Amino acid sequence: MKQFTTPVRHRSKVAAAWLACLLGVFGAHWWYVGRRGAVLVTAFSVLMLVLAQFYPVWWDNPAFLMLIVPITDGFIEALIFALKPDEWFDSKYNLGSGSVTRTGWNAVIVAIVTTFVGGTVIMFGIAMIVVYVYTAMGWLDGYVLQPLPH
Repeated sequence: MKQFTTPVRHRSKVAAAWLACLLGVFGAHWWYVGRRGAVLVTAFSVLMLVLAQFYPVWWDNPAFLMLIVPITDGFIEALIFALKPDEWFDSKYNLGSGSVTRTGWNAVIVAIVTTFVGGTVIMFGIAMIVVYVYTAMGWLDGYVLQPLPH
């Protein structure tokens, strides 16, 4: 008796890294590499964006600020995908594909872009969360910035 098997598609390490960097907030890289639970990441992000619309200022509320979690996950995983050896990626996501991943400078470029963009976005997100919490607790009440004297 002959058994037929469906060929496993070969996934690109660089494509996974770009998806994690650019669309990690929605778990696009989870879908691409076939991870279980991808629907939960996507549903969480969409739910937070929908809930953010019910606040007077959509970007200054807990629901929107909770997106820092999947955003940070995306940037961290983009760096992991880009910087781990090709053999590690193949052993984890390309078992049975029959192909071997060979990346070069394109993975390094993803890592560099992810470091700059991710660092900026995460620092801005942390600053927004700190200002939101300080304002909510009343720690900034009456605080007024004064212009510098000439």
